[in-house]
Amino acid sequence: MQYHKAAFLGQERAKKAQMKLFDYAGFAMLTYTIKQSDKGFEPVGEEMLAGKIARGDEAMLFICDKDGYAKAQSKPLPMQKSEEIYRKMITDGIQEFLGMIKTVS
Repeated sequence: MQYHKAAFLGQERAKKAQMKLFDYAGFAMLTYTIKQSDKGFEPVGEEMLAGKIARGDEAMLFICDKDGYAKAQSKPLPMQKSEEIYRKMITDGIQEFLGMIKTVS
């Protein structure tokens, strides 16, 4: 797929993920919109999977695709708050992503 076509489609998918995460966390930043594979450029996947990364006494929440590409991320949240939000996301039917999350450093 051509880069601009993958970027356009990926941006649409990532914006949906950003808005969904915003509804839970009150803040969400757009992250990946495209990924590169042996086929060339591809948009991030349509899947909306919940992920989290804990660091110290804070955690960041993510919505990623099946390959772990983060489409949206929260700001660092206190551990208790992030756990409450994460449990709510899972309870609401968002599937949990348990693999390695690929995110912007």
